[in-house]
Amino acid sequence: MNLGLMLDAVIVLSSGFGLTLALTVLSLAVGLALSVPLAFARAFGRRGLSLAVLAYTYVFRGTPMLVQLFLVYYGLSQIEAVRASIFWVILRDPFWCALLTFSLNSAAHTTEILSRGLESVPKGVREAAAALGLRRTQVAWLITFPIAFRISLPAYGNEVVGMIKGSSLASTVTLLEITGVARQMVSVTFAPYEIFIVAGAIYLSLTLLAVKATQLLERRLSTEGSQAPRSKTQTRSGLPEITTLMP
Repeated sequence: MNLGLMLDAVIVLSSGFGLTLALTVLSLAVGLALSVPLAFARAFGRRGLSLAVLAYTYVFRGTPMLVQLFLVYYGLSQIEAVRASIFWVILRDPFWCALLTFSLNSAAHTTEILSRGLESVPKGVREAAAALGLRRTQVAWLITFPIAFRISLPAYGNEVVGMIKGSSLASTVTLLEITGVARQMVSVTFAPYEIFIVAGAIYLSLTLLAVKATQLLERRLSTEGSQAPRSKTQTRSGLPEITTLMP
């Protein structure tokens, strides 16, 4: 094992760190923003709307993300209407194709995670909040969603880790993130063993940071929930149930 080459690889592969981080963070952010309304529709929407969301999540969760990326990057370019549209300026760029694919995939997984969390919130909690005169939107955003998010946080942490590792697929559409730079370096040095060990160690470090951040957020939410004030009005209305359910 060439330790000198591995040290060089650390420096070279760091050039792809920014792109990996950008793809991961942006995909998770867009995916989360899309998944929140979809999760409410999946959990509480009318049957037709719920089934439509289920069909979307089923397709994206049931097919490999690599296939989805190829369909977006290579497949859309074969459609004349797409090439003639204003969207072609974006879709011809591999970065935006990867971001679009990763975001839709993350949204599908996160939708199912959050919808399970929403369904886990007891109906009595929502009824107690409504009894105080809160509107449905207020109940959803101030009561139901915070509890559901706390319940879903461990599973969402797994989604974050999965997206960090999944970002390596961007190298298949010419993007030079960590794996792309590693493949490029291997083609020059013919030393895949040392270089991919370094690449793996970088991904491992990122996933460990993500896990620690999720655990820290869980502890923070647990502490805030346990210190939530309880008023006499809340006690008579039944809202202490909400406090006890908040970890």
